[in-house]
Amino acid sequence: MNLKGRSFLTLKDYTADEIEYLIELAEDLKKKKKEGITGNSLKGKNIALIFEKPSTRTRCSFTVACVDEGGHPEYLGKDDIQLGHKESVEDTARVLGRMFDGIEFRGYKQETVEKLAKYSGVPVWNGLTDTYHPTQILADFLTLKEQFGKLKGLKMVYVGDGRNNMANSLMIGASKLGIHFTILAPKALWPSEELIKECSQYAIESKSQLLVSDSLEAVAGADAIYTDVWCSMGEEDLAAERIALLKPYQVNDALMDLSQKEHTIFLHCLPAVKGNEVTEEVFERFADVIFNQAENRMHTIKAIMVATLGNN
Repeated sequence: MNLKGRSFLTLKDYTADEIEYLIELAEDLKKKKKEGITGNSLKGKNIALIFEKPSTRTRCSFTVACVDEGGHPEYLGKDDIQLGHKESVEDTARVLGRMFDGIEFRGYKQETVEKLAKYSGVPVWNGLTDTYHPTQILADFLTLKEQFGKLKGLKMVYVGDGRNNMANSLMIGASKLGIHFTILAPKALWPSEELIKECSQYAIESKSQLLVSDSLEAVAGADAIYTDVWCSMGEEDLAAERIALLKPYQVNDALMDLSQKEHTIFLHCLPAVKGNEVTEEVFERFADVIFNQAENRMHTIKAIMVATLGNN
């Protein structure tokens, strides 16, 4: 499958076959790395890593993945370049596209990463915006595949803030790949009707079921229960209000039991605020799965760069 020159801005832009290909490529690259085999598909390539928002997993994943494949990553923090301040995003993109072979962006507006892709002329990868977090989803799905041996037909329930970038992106990815997907959230935090309609069409094609509910009973039958922090970066002033609203949706032993399945796993994209969205007991019980999920960020990000920019 040829994805050369493609940007990776949202899973909406990728078919089910293309998403599955990236996950399979990540599986292969992970296996090779465990055997001590790294590649050279990014040899001679320079990668700009633009970070408006700080990061542990995204920054480390892009850096290590790039170096593993022979490329050079250059970190550009919000105080290092003029992006959108003294210089427009469009002009910054046109400069960076002449100096770098690929650009990663992690920041606030989806519009910014889309402008970078439009004007730079090189592949641009979305490391997170307020709207979407597509690289995380590939890591999540690789983890599910490792746990269950398949993706299609699994049931995943996302619990918490149902309109944040994680809920949005999981809904897109799951509905494209035939994973039955439920968002469990208070009605005030449900995703947009427009996105629900869009994902419902994907679900028809993949024969998956999509549900948005505020009832804890919706957890029944879940193979995986997923949550994220209750306050995303930049929403800290809403903490008290958000905690009060979401406390009934904490992932604890009682909620896990509602799945009525012994093999149900718990996933978290990290960082976690234990005692808020998940109890320490549940988190620690599934720590091995969660930190494998974190490691898988690197393998799936490597797959994205190799597929869209690699020499071979």
